[in-house]
Amino acid sequence: MAYDRYVAICRPLHYVVIMSRRACYILVMASVIGAFIHSLMHVLIIIQLPFCGPNQIDHYFCDVFPLLELACTDTRLLKIIIVTTTGVLSILTFVALVISYVIILSTLRTRSSEGHRKALSTCGSHIMVVLMFFLPLTFTYVPMADSVSNDKVFALFYTIIAPLFNPLIYTMRNADMKNAMKKVWGPHKLLEGT
Repeated sequence: MAYDRYVAICRPLHYVVIMSRRACYILVMASVIGAFIHSLMHVLIIIQLPFCGPNQIDHYFCDVFPLLELACTDTRLLKIIIVTTTGVLSILTFVALVISYVIILSTLRTRSSEGHRKALSTCGSHIMVVLMFFLPLTFTYVPMADSVSNDKVFALFYTIIAPLFNPLIYTMRNADMKNAMKKVWGPHKLLEGT
């Protein structure tokens, strides 16, 4: 999405050519293949571990760190490997996002105030969703003291709450949706209910 925003704002006349159907397929496939390989690495690590004892994790979904806690062997090295690989992927993704937005913001200096407003409106929703995902993810996967933090609240936020707000955040940019919400929840509607 950051690349899409970059092309839409910095190269608007070339948007259709640059963001062709083929380019979109390539971007989606690269994301899917990267996520699959990363997930496969986690599965291969977990499959090889010996488990003996309780088979219940203290979490609301089957995340990798609660599973590592159930293993009957020392998993410190595996935790370091997982945190490192996840951290590198997250940092690369975040740096790519930051670079794209730095380029967009530097391009906006030459635009009119109306262009600034439109571009920031376009980027604002994406930045909000990115922050809603990356901040809790950081607190979940950054090592705290000598153990990895697997706080369920942070995991709940980046797995359920951020995706739940995704459609709402992007929908609020739609003028028709804003007008419909004003009609439904306008001040006169609140007074009618009392």
